[in-house]
Amino acid sequence: MPKTILLAAASALLIATPALAADVRGEIINANEHAEYAAQATDLKGAHMHMHHALNCLVGPNGAGFDAKEMNPCAGSGNGIIPDTADPAKKKPFQAAAEKAKAGIAENDFAKAKKIAEELSAMLKPLE
Repeated sequence: MPKTILLAAASALLIATPALAADVRGEIINANEHAEYAAQATDLKGAHMHMHHALNCLVGPNGAGFDAKEMNPCAGSGNGIIPDTADPAKKKPFQAAAEKAKAGIAENDFAKAKKIAEELSAMLKPLE
C-alpha cells in the first residue's frame, strides 16, 4: 500500500510541475514575429516597441537589454532564446540578432529603424 501511495504522489507531482524544457523554436518565432511588426510599424514608437519585444525574447529577463516595462511575448516559453540555447556556437546568431535589435531601438530615424527591423527579421527567419 505505501508503494501505491508513493507512486500516486509522484505522478501528481509530475502533472502539477510545469514543463522544464524551453520552447526555443517558439521563442524564435515570437521574436521574428515582433521584428516583422517593427518593420511594418507606422511610426517610430511602434517600431521601437516591437524591437523591444523581439529583444526581450532574445535575451530573456536576466539578459542585457531586457526591458521589464516592455512586453515579453516569450515569457511562457522559457528564459529567452540566448539563455535557453545550450550550444555556444548556436548562440552566436542570436547574440548578433540581439545587437541588431539594440541598434534598432537606439535609432531615432524612422526609415532607418524600419530597415534595421527588416534586417533583424531576415536574421531570425532562417533560424526558426
